[in-house]
Amino acid sequence: MHPILEKLPGGDRRSIGRANEIAAAVLADPPKFHIVFEVLPNGDPIIRMRAGDVLEKVTKSRPEFLKPYKRKLLAIASETRQIEVRWHAALMIPRLALSPAQRAAAVDILFKYLQDRSSIVRACTIDALAQLACGDQRLRARMLLLLHELIRNWHSGYTGTRKRAFCST
Repeated sequence: MHPILEKLPGGDRRSIGRANEIAAAVLADPPKFHIVFEVLPNGDPIIRMRAGDVLEKVTKSRPEFLKPYKRKLLAIASETRQIEVRWHAALMIPRLALSPAQRAAAVDILFKYLQDRSSIVRACTIDALAQLACGDQRLRARMLLLLHELIRNWHSGYTGTRKRAFCST
């Protein structure tokens, strides 16, 4: 195991552990990005969660690091059921330069995330979709419908519990 990966485990899923330290190390030594990315679909849930956190933090300032991992990230985002990986993936997806087909797949993934039981996943997803909608008039129209639905739910007493019809678009 690479020494940087030895800093990922430990504790529980309520803690980021040493993710900030690892993100700083990756920014200082970019080849380490690959090492962290490769454990995102593997390993135990804590390692996946922390790897997602590190990758999201790094790509906030260096989105170009994701370029070689575009297909892998979309595949992981599509397949994962882990809440923490989903919310980190949702935050990273808008940082990708996507072809029209990849963009459509990403939007489909994100709209499925709106059904997640986690309010964090849903909030990150709304942010991601809003970012993607900036350059896409059709998606912008879908987002306006979604936002109207969210406001309607909120006004009718939406309490944050999972609703089956959270998003019908």
